[in-house]
Amino acid sequence: MNYGLSDEHVMLRKAVRDFSEGEIRPVCMELDRNETFSHELTRKMGEMGLFGVTVSPDYGGQGMDYLAYIIAVEEVSRVNGSQGATVAAANSLGIGPLYYYGSEEQKRKYLPALCTGTSLWGFGLTEPDAGSDAGGSKTSAVLKDRHWIINGSKIFITNAANEMTMGSTVQAITGRRPDGKKEISCIIVDQHAPGFEARPMHNKMTWRASNTAELYFSDVTVPEGNLLGKRGDGFKQMLATLDRGRLAIAAMGLGGAQGALEAAVAYAKDRRQFGRSLVEFQNTQFKIAEISTEIESARALLYKACNLLDTDKRFEKQAAMAKYYCSEVMKRAADFCVQIHGGYGLMEEYPAAMYFRDQRLLEIGEGTTEVQKIVISRHVIGQ
Repeated sequence: MNYGLSDEHVMLRKAVRDFSEGEIRPVCMELDRNETFSHELTRKMGEMGLFGVTVSPDYGGQGMDYLAYIIAVEEVSRVNGSQGATVAAANSLGIGPLYYYGSEEQKRKYLPALCTGTSLWGFGLTEPDAGSDAGGSKTSAVLKDRHWIINGSKIFITNAANEMTMGSTVQAITGRRPDGKKEISCIIVDQHAPGFEARPMHNKMTWRASNTAELYFSDVTVPEGNLLGKRGDGFKQMLATLDRGRLAIAAMGLGGAQGALEAAVAYAKDRRQFGRSLVEFQNTQFKIAEISTEIESARALLYKACNLLDTDKRFEKQAAMAKYYCSEVMKRAADFCVQIHGGYGLMEEYPAAMYFRDQRLLEIGEGTTEVQKIVISRHVIGQ
């Protein structure tokens, strides 16, 4: 089924799949094993046009629709979650806020380099004590002498601490609203701003070859013009960014599920027990049928959500559903992949273990599974 895909979508899928098989698969296991973020591979993905997919060519982007972007993330993640995370975070979280809320000057300054993949950008939302409760942020910014003075910290920020990183969009408390609640704004912080430090995080269970960072702000001083959009709109900007970003996480789950299933089937065809290949056993066939059906269902749900976004319709409920369901489907596909490999599925030289580990973050990033259920239920009951 082509889900009504255009010829452009079909060609894009083939191109990204060929690239992923030719450039990512040969090196992804070693990169994962050594926890190495590859600048070379990231630049190659940029040359492939995998950054700035939905951005207007006026700013160096590809000018494609959101479905095209999601297909690209799906195909990269089918081979490797770390590279899928690099692409997804660069587009949804790095480029997205600058493109949708930035001034013309800010767009011209940052987007061209980000859209070519020669530079990356962070999304400074999560804090040590503010994960799902993003409104509980403590990082603050005070306006003084036409400059923002920022203090605080962020954690688990993708693409924010490597030699390609230009800076980060940072959510900060900038005052109090008339009702006494926090006024939250987003501020652009260049990577080499005085008082700013970005530290890579290591010893991760998942997405080991992606770049994850802790950010520290000690009287970081940036110009007043680094405000992104309107003062006080930061939390709305972040929530809207997460709504779109959930589609990319769903695509990672969908692609990862497809990759895990393919790895399981390939192994089941080769592995023999009791005089037959594993794929000849009915219980194996039933499991393949179940997961294949779930993958097709997940793809239909995700592509529907993308179609709603691309046609300017409300998509937030479907985005939460897709993120939740695709994550669950990859969990079951990765578990089956390990199970069919038996003891070999527990060994890192087989891809089963990597799929199994990489799936786990999908239930946490861009809003936990529990948060998605809250979002879905509120849409259904009208809250």
